[in-house]
Amino acid sequence: MRLWVEWRASVSLVGTVVKWLSVPLLFPLALAAYYGDGVAVFAATIGIAFAAGWLLERLDDDPDLGSREAFLMVALTWLAVSAVGALPYLFEAHGIPGVVAGSPDSTLANPVNALFESMSGFTTTGATVMGNISFDHHSRALMMWRQVTQWLGGMGIVVLALAILPQLSVGGAQLMDAEAPGPGLEKLTPRIAQTARRLWGLYLGLTALEVVVLALAHEVELAPNMGLYNAVAHGFTTMPTGGFSPAARSIEAFSAVAQWIIIPFMVAAGTNFALFWHATVGDRHFLDDTEFRWYVGSLGVLTAVLAGLLFTGQVTDAENVGRVASAVEPALRHAAFQVAAIVTTTGYASMDFTLWGEPAKYLLFAMLFVGGSAGSTGGGIKIIRWIVVAKSVKRELFTTVHPDAVKPVRLGGRALDEKSVRGIHAFTLLYLGIVLVGTFLVALFGTHGGEPLTVFESLAATASTVGNVGPGFGFAGPMGSYLSFSAPAKLLMVAFMWVGRLEIFPVLVLLTRSYWTS
Repeated sequence: MRLWVEWRASVSLVGTVVKWLSVPLLFPLALAAYYGDGVAVFAATIGIAFAAGWLLERLDDDPDLGSREAFLMVALTWLAVSAVGALPYLFEAHGIPGVVAGSPDSTLANPVNALFESMSGFTTTGATVMGNISFDHHSRALMMWRQVTQWLGGMGIVVLALAILPQLSVGGAQLMDAEAPGPGLEKLTPRIAQTARRLWGLYLGLTALEVVVLALAHEVELAPNMGLYNAVAHGFTTMPTGGFSPAARSIEAFSAVAQWIIIPFMVAAGTNFALFWHATVGDRHFLDDTEFRWYVGSLGVLTAVLAGLLFTGQVTDAENVGRVASAVEPALRHAAFQVAAIVTTTGYASMDFTLWGEPAKYLLFAMLFVGGSAGSTGGGIKIIRWIVVAKSVKRELFTTVHPDAVKPVRLGGRALDEKSVRGIHAFTLLYLGIVLVGTFLVALFGTHGGEPLTVFESLAATASTVGNVGPGFGFAGPMGSYLSFSAPAKLLMVAFMWVGRLEIFPVLVLLTRSYWTS
């Protein structure tokens, strides 16, 4: 049987990305050298990444990518970098014979756990299986590697490769479409590699700005615990909407000022980065964008509702909520923070919201299905798709009464073609179908302390991993972890994170016979 996919070209370019992954690994290596802990862990990982990537590159000296090869290359790249990214966790836990001792009590000594943590990092999910998030149990370099994986995955590791590796310029548009989040890609410049560089430039600039602001707040004693290490760590995990924090209590461990600073950066991360580009060149398109208006409006309405619930004390069945009831600033801050964290899929927590009352919890749960804007670093279904679905429903109601009417779905004054509308409907239904089937499978294979999971725990964990949000509810909440899920359930969620980050189709298409044979 003849294959219609030049798999050698795809795998060869995966090797190129894996080989160059050794460059960002130099950052935790430098930190390990500075703190005198973990140098061998990262030196060994760099050696393996470079060697494995170099060998894979040899499969095809002149790779030529079409759309099929692009799908395969992007899908395999995220698996490959996650596998390499798990190595530091395994090396620190098991040690390197004759070089460095291991920490066998680390929860990351289990290969499934290490892969889960790595995939969660690169896909910017932020769900963790670390039993102890503490410098007492893990080196500072390893903790920073978690943040680095999220930063690399935020704008897209293939998009980054497009920006800096000329080998990927051929087939770049297909790669960008396969990886970029959202239903459409807006080219900012005539050359796709230049567009990738523009996006990564904006991403880098916003990250640097957040680091500087957080560090300055620390210097003037408004954010006492936010030293330079924590400022960099949170800059690396806010802009990719990742949510890994080096603090076990997430952002609750930091001051109110630090929480207020992080909120607008989460909102920015969930915004279409193309709009930032328009703003920097003086284009007022930023304010006219339909999705941006819905995005900001949704955040405002949800914040107001949640703040009202917290302030009026209607959710005061938990002890910690007493701190926000009848207090304007705390109620508004925690509501704004959690709405931004969940809608943008950042996944940080300013409080343990699983202890809130039922109305607030179910409101947050519903937000797991919203998502950020197209072209943002956020996951989930995305605002733009919900707009099209809502307008389609409105059209159906109209044409039911006026069957002869011709009424296209319009977005920003422009009529969408029916193929795009059908594609968005198909994605939304498929997304929700995966969450439902995934909930059944997680409930079937998952246990917690030997006890079966509740439907809500299974549903929240599945929705959170498919949407790349991070925290779930119950024991997998923002102050808990996914550690106690069974190994089969964790492997399922590794797949959910992978499929969710690539927006389903680039992965599922690989499972069809027609993709390979005709």
